[in-house]
Amino acid sequence: MDVSLDKIADPALAEMGKNLKEAMKMLEDSQRRTEEENGRKLSGDIPGPLQGRVQNIGEQGHIALLGHSLGAYISTLDKERLRKLTTRILSDTTLWLCRIFRYENGCAYFHEDEREGLAKICRLAIHSRYEDFVVDGFNVLYNKKPVIYLSAAARPGLGQYLCNQLGLPFPCLSRVPCNTMFGSQHQMDVALLEKLIKDDIERGKLPLLLVANAGTAAVGHTDKIGRLKELCEQYGIWLHVEGVNLATLALGYVSSSVLAATKCDSMTLTPGPWLGLPAVPAVTLYKHDDPALTLVAGLTSNKPADKLRALPLWLSLQYLGLDGIVERIKHACQLSQRLQESLKKVNHIKILVEDELSSPVVVFRFFQELPGSDPVLKTVPAPNMAPSTVGREGHSCDALNRWLGEQLKQLVPVSGLTVMDLEAEGVCVRFSPLMTAAVLGTRGEDVDQLVACIESRLPILTCTLQLREEFKQEVTRTAGLLHVDDPNWPGIGVVRYEHANDDKNSLKLDPEGEKIHAGLLKKLNELESDLTFKMGPEYKSMKSCIYIGMASDDIDIPELVETIAVTAREIEENSRLLENMTEVVRKGIQEAQVQLQKANEERLLEEGVLRQIPVVGSVLNWFSPVQPSQKGRTFNLTAGSLESTEHTYVYKVQDTGVTPPQTPSGTRTKLRFPGQKPFKKSLRGSDALSETSSVSHIEDLEKMEHLSSGQEQEALEANSPEQHPGAPAPQEAEQTGTFQNRAQGPEDDRPQMRNQGPELRFAQLVNSHL
Repeated sequence: MDVSLDKIADPALAEMGKNLKEAMKMLEDSQRRTEEENGRKLSGDIPGPLQGRVQNIGEQGHIALLGHSLGAYISTLDKERLRKLTTRILSDTTLWLCRIFRYENGCAYFHEDEREGLAKICRLAIHSRYEDFVVDGFNVLYNKKPVIYLSAAARPGLGQYLCNQLGLPFPCLSRVPCNTMFGSQHQMDVALLEKLIKDDIERGKLPLLLVANAGTAAVGHTDKIGRLKELCEQYGIWLHVEGVNLATLALGYVSSSVLAATKCDSMTLTPGPWLGLPAVPAVTLYKHDDPALTLVAGLTSNKPADKLRALPLWLSLQYLGLDGIVERIKHACQLSQRLQESLKKVNHIKILVEDELSSPVVVFRFFQELPGSDPVLKTVPAPNMAPSTVGREGHSCDALNRWLGEQLKQLVPVSGLTVMDLEAEGVCVRFSPLMTAAVLGTRGEDVDQLVACIESRLPILTCTLQLREEFKQEVTRTAGLLHVDDPNWPGIGVVRYEHANDDKNSLKLDPEGEKIHAGLLKKLNELESDLTFKMGPEYKSMKSCIYIGMASDDIDIPELVETIAVTAREIEENSRLLENMTEVVRKGIQEAQVQLQKANEERLLEEGVLRQIPVVGSVLNWFSPVQPSQKGRTFNLTAGSLESTEHTYVYKVQDTGVTPPQTPSGTRTKLRFPGQKPFKKSLRGSDALSETSSVSHIEDLEKMEHLSSGQEQEALEANSPEQHPGAPAPQEAEQTGTFQNRAQGPEDDRPQMRNQGPELRFAQLVNSHL
């Protein structure tokens, strides 16, 4: 480490340089021990909640952090020594920055907030254009209002911040639209800006300052700074430039649009993220000849503490050197170019900065070509396509791009990706290595891994997007199901089951619907398919729905929808049977008591009064016995009614009542290969079958289908009962409970159990307990 503090002819400063070297040695030893022990807790590590959470910032980061401690140490010097040292540090840092970034004869203002420098520049412009502002204050501004011009692509909240800091009303801001016909849609429209300036002059306003972008905050596009500089000189407007592309001024080759920023009146640099330096201030370089106005505007200060803000950057620049600074910026630009060239070869990926070869920012998104669209523009819909269809496609791609961005951030965290929502393009993924690579340590191998992850996720995205419309049409054709449009869901779709008591016009909470959907979700997850199912929404005033996740392979959508509908109906009917069981049993018991009492009265009338007398009745029964009729009652749980058991005793078969509606079941039965998961399309006719196994698999499938059809035919023949001689016409069998202790043998139960639905099997189970 080469720090020039110990070269200054002062014993105190030499001692500080010695202490700084010892501190750096301690930090290097601590870092070496940390690497040897694989991140285990050290006795000298930071205690408390920061334990193990401080990222590895490297030796240059330690230099920047030590600058803050050294600044506090220097502030204890006497005033004369402190003045000389702080002046030397400020002048050296300003000179180095101006030379590195090609800004000749400039001054520097160091500040913590990136926007603070622009606010100070606005104050300087106001004092320069309004000579009586110091005396008359805002009365001067009231007579001739200043106007600050901002691009529509400027960072969010910048205009509001300037108005709050300067005390100006919001009408003093003029938002300049971007290009719509020619050029980038993220560049300021110069012709429209000139028209706005002329209109403001005619209204008696004063065009004060223009903020241009050398790399917009969203996509990294650069305004036409050369043309803007000519316009500002023509109307006497202060030109301020900011943006990430200003870092490329340190390289040997610089684009003409960025190089024009060296002629502007001021610019804001953020060397901390560019070079991976923590706690380093931002810098605003400016040109002005009047030191009194810069002092009034707050750009210069006589306080040593304000000058010591440059100390961390002063140490870091000396440690890195010019070669180290250029190498870091060049490495970041190479990463962006590497990603851009790789993504050009990937299908279904659109790059939004193809015309910005010098931009270190790459913005891309997944897209699906619409039918009849131009393959060059890739975004123009067909003339006969409805706007609603185009909007749905855009929302679908937004959700998929948001999912893609989150997946890539988890898979390649060192890439520093961010997901953003642009007004015109929609949701996109941004890669800005200048702001993240130096801190995260991004390398070329990480970019290759990022491209590989994108390619691995593309089949899932394309397959899901293709199945969405088919899923919606299938749900619309299925009774009892409602398709729910959720633009923020990246899966196949969202569906809701409408039960019998569902109020379609109400958005209130539906407990019965939530219970059905909860059971449906459990059943679907038990199928162990490749699809993911979720229940939602959790925080919206909507009814419960089933959210179906993304698909990585061809899914049999009709089978999926049919399974959802059938399962939901089964759950609804089973739930309804359980809820009504208590009431049905209670009413059945009451009715049975009434009928038993009535049967006793009929028996008394049939036998006569004499037979009820104890002695006389016994003698009469001995001479003329009574043949009692075997009458009983059977309780039908499904119908909720009591029925006579006379036919059961006479014909030795159990009589049946009205057949209840059958439990819905799938009309399509699909045979699967061993190991084939649910909802997968059949492999017949697919290229996925190998040459040696395709014939045998198809033959096995045909045999299984033939065997299944034969078993179904035999079952139909066996289920047609023969009519008992003398018995009434046979009816459809249903399972009923009985209060008598009569049970059929296993041979009699087996044919009936084969054709019973879940409700009838449940009724038999209840009767067995009764």
